[in-house]
Amino acid sequence: MLIGELARRTATSERLLRHYERTGLLTARRRENGYRDYEEDAEARVRQIRALLAAGLPTRVIRQVLPCAYPDGSLDACPGTLDTLRERLAVLDRQAAELDTARDLLRRTIATTEARVR
Repeated sequence: MLIGELARRTATSERLLRHYERTGLLTARRRENGYRDYEEDAEARVRQIRALLAAGLPTRVIRQVLPCAYPDGSLDACPGTLDTLRERLAVLDRQAAELDTARDLLRRTIATTEARVR
């Protein structure tokens, strides 16, 4: 599949796909005309990359995790990455708790204010 098609399927810019390739997260063969040619599993790979980046993992860790990915989009922690993934999960859990607290505060503030206005 050409880069434009992969970009369309994954809602990812061609520029970002080229960046993933430069950083070793994605690979493509070159056609005789020089165009990038991606395997069908590249779509799942890009979705995995995007999800791992959204989780806050740096590309160096993603490069270590991707070899243990399955074509269906699931993945296992590769040897040596489990502690890093646990640390990142702990950070996300703390952030989620902080967001829950902030959301609760906003809900209470809105409810209190609306009760006074009525």
